[in-house]
Amino acid sequence: MATAVNWTRRSVVAGMVGTPVLLLAACSGSGSGSKDSGASGGSSPAASKATVTVTPKDGATGVDMAAPVTVRVAQGTLESVTLTGSDGKQITGRLSADRTGWTSASPLASSAGYKVAAVTKDSAGTTATVSSAFTTGKPAKTFVGVYTPDDSVTVGVGMPVSINFNNAITNKAAVQKAITVTAEPPVEIVGHWFGDTRLDFRPQEYWKPGTKVTLTLALKDVEGAPGRYGTQAKVATFTIGRSQTSVADLGAKQLTVTRDGKVTQTFPISGGSPEHTTWAGKMVISEKLLQTRMDSRTVNLGGEYDIPDVPHAQRLTNSGTFIHGNYWSSGIFGSVNTSHGCVGLHDVQGASDPSTPAAQFYNSSIVGDVVQVINSGDRTVDPSNGLNGWNMDWSAWKAGSAV
Repeated sequence: MATAVNWTRRSVVAGMVGTPVLLLAACSGSGSGSKDSGASGGSSPAASKATVTVTPKDGATGVDMAAPVTVRVAQGTLESVTLTGSDGKQITGRLSADRTGWTSASPLASSAGYKVAAVTKDSAGTTATVSSAFTTGKPAKTFVGVYTPDDSVTVGVGMPVSINFNNAITNKAAVQKAITVTAEPPVEIVGHWFGDTRLDFRPQEYWKPGTKVTLTLALKDVEGAPGRYGTQAKVATFTIGRSQTSVADLGAKQLTVTRDGKVTQTFPISGGSPEHTTWAGKMVISEKLLQTRMDSRTVNLGGEYDIPDVPHAQRLTNSGTFIHGNYWSSGIFGSVNTSHGCVGLHDVQGASDPSTPAAQFYNSSIVGDVVQVINSGDRTVDPSNGLNGWNMDWSAWKAGSAV
């Protein structure tokens, strides 16, 4: 609703010899006010004929932050209008050509206080100021982004920043501009959208060991889709640890581990059978589980297996590819590929023997390390299947940016 003020009920000061003197007068919806004692010599002040209407009305709460603030004047013109937030920042606006209306042009913040001050002049040259205040409410529809990695962790050189939104984002440019990822030492970092709900960031090459990465989410009040606004204002930092990358050659059936440029481990492995080949390509370890249940029904393979205690499991794809320990098979490692798509290493039940190949590899790995599968007989994994954007060349990656 609007606040209308007729300045015949407000105190003003008439200009003398053509020079106006302004007196600030508080404005309320009731029209009550105070009288001034006069400009000089005891003369009575002239009353302004200008009537001001401010929308939203004075004292309003829960105001829609997306609705514009308007100031209208009758029987006069607007000399100036200021709209100031409780943080001291002024909101820009546009004055109409005839100077009888003003409309805010910048978005408001949610759950914030604002003050309006409008200076008017009537046909007699009498000036006056009206003040009004209101508070915005919370947006009815919101979105948040769940990000990985977590704050204050150390990760491998292949770890991207991945943000999954709980609602579809249609204004991708606005959302991406509100998210920054920076590194020390500096390196170019670019965002790439996988559909409408996921945005990943990475550099052109793997991170350098020791890099400090900072993610800033300035999503509060950013409109990600029509009428849906962000709520987050967060900063998270993580550190890149030593460089460890591994190559799982399913032709040679061997895993070769390289740390800081030197081969440190080799292990015999078994990969996907000809009927259930393993994805090829560069895959980032996204999760580590000392023991976990693996049920073929969860990956649309019927009832072929259900193992309740798979040891030393490290996730490579969202679709269910792991590199993990295997205690139920013998004579296959380094010899034959027999799995349903995972890469297996020799292990013992209970994950209790640190000397097994699976335990050694598990204990040497951290989330963010890269395992590259070659000679698997399958196509390259989809870059969106897990944290596996490294399977996209740099030009294609940059083409997926909205800014």
